[in-house]
Amino acid sequence: MSTPGYRLTPATALLLTVPPVLWAGNAIVGRLVRDAVPPMTLNLIRWSIALAVLLPLGRAALRADYGVLANWKRYSMLGLLGVGLYNSLQYLALQSSSPINVTLVASGVPVWMLLVGRLFFNVPVKRKQVVGAALSIAGVLVVMCRGSLAELAALRLVAGDLYMILATIAWSFYSWLLMQQKDAPALRADWAAFLLAQVGFGVLWSGALAGGEWAVKDVHIAWSWPLAAALLYVAIGPAIIAMRCWGAGVQRAGPSLGAFFINLTPLFTALLSSAFLGEAPHLYHVLAFGMIVGGIAVSAR
Repeated sequence: MSTPGYRLTPATALLLTVPPVLWAGNAIVGRLVRDAVPPMTLNLIRWSIALAVLLPLGRAALRADYGVLANWKRYSMLGLLGVGLYNSLQYLALQSSSPINVTLVASGVPVWMLLVGRLFFNVPVKRKQVVGAALSIAGVLVVMCRGSLAELAALRLVAGDLYMILATIAWSFYSWLLMQQKDAPALRADWAAFLLAQVGFGVLWSGALAGGEWAVKDVHIAWSWPLAAALLYVAIGPAIIAMRCWGAGVQRAGPSLGAFFINLTPLFTALLSSAFLGEAPHLYHVLAFGMIVGGIAVSAR
């Protein structure tokens, strides 16, 4: 086990696989609409829609016995890290970096997760976790270089990659804070209310970031039906469904092990990009998948 008390079952593995698929689509959509809506504004609209969807489902979070207002600092921090910073920085990164590059940089999450857990939450790092991280990241590099060392050598980082590094650090802190058992049992058992507590504060943070964007530039949104469809997708799929699956999966498997599943995102991004371009998957995709899953298996032992 990655940490005492955590288990990786087939059901848990499925829960942790769904978010990378949806996040891969989020990266592609974020890149496609970058000229239609600014990044901070995109994040605000996305989570405002998600908040509207969650309100009727998780309105129990407003009950006094759920303790959301009493523990507002905790949920404000979860909203800042998981909703405000991570997603805004990702959309900002997509302004100058490709979806595959962004998800590749995000594959550093297992490393950051181990470091943050060790330095700030006193969670020991095991040798198998380090081996699993190296194997999993190697699989991501295979996807990035398309199985060619020449392409790997030609890889260059841009400003967007730095934003994504900051985003992955924020996500690491979010995942560990998510595991701190400081929530009322009723709230923890009610996924919609628990997510609503985070998204509610996250929208406030997103609004503050969007306000800063509006103050420094002339914001213009090129409304269209494709943009509306894109907003609905990123609000429901990568936001509500992915966050729900991620939260449940991390509670069962632990943040360190769960982080390895994020390394599936670049693979799914490459496959979706290939689908949009009409290209068939290649042998290196299969090799990369095997290496990433191998890293998960080694870390889970």
